[in-house]
Amino acid sequence: MEITSIEPFLSYWEGFRGRTRRVMMCIPPERLEWTHREGAWTFGDLVRHLAAIERWMFAENAAGRPSRYPGHGRDLADGWDATIAYLDAMHAEAMDILRALTPDDLRRPAVTPAGASMPAWKWLRAMVEHEAHHRGQIYLMLGMIGIPTPPIFGLTSEEVRDRSVPLEQTA
Repeated sequence: MEITSIEPFLSYWEGFRGRTRRVMMCIPPERLEWTHREGAWTFGDLVRHLAAIERWMFAENAAGRPSRYPGHGRDLADGWDATIAYLDAMHAEAMDILRALTPDDLRRPAVTPAGASMPAWKWLRAMVEHEAHHRGQIYLMLGMIGIPTPPIFGLTSEEVRDRSVPLEQTA
């Protein structure tokens, strides 16, 4: 799917980020800096990473500028309220940058931190894939500590199965 104008993409991205944020809101505040093993990222690291990377790498690169990614440490935001506020602030700033992109800007090369060059619209697709990856990590980590999570589109897999026609009826 080629992104030829920014507004439809931003509408899609708002919904996508909203689903990620809904899962983030399941993180117990007292477990924000929990991780499943020594050296692995915490919930807080993942939230701060998604906040910072959207704003300081993906938006910057899409706008034709170099990455300014500051990492994902607690120095960026410490504690539940500060971390969620950071997520929301970085998202708002990124949206302002992306909203300014013209169709010509979307076709212009974006240079990634690794030095690869691709049309900015392809870089924005990579942002979505990147977020899906880390959202999955949050789902898994929440499952590891027994926290129920919302289904991504309103139904659990069991509910979809129960509402489906049995396979032998579709042949």
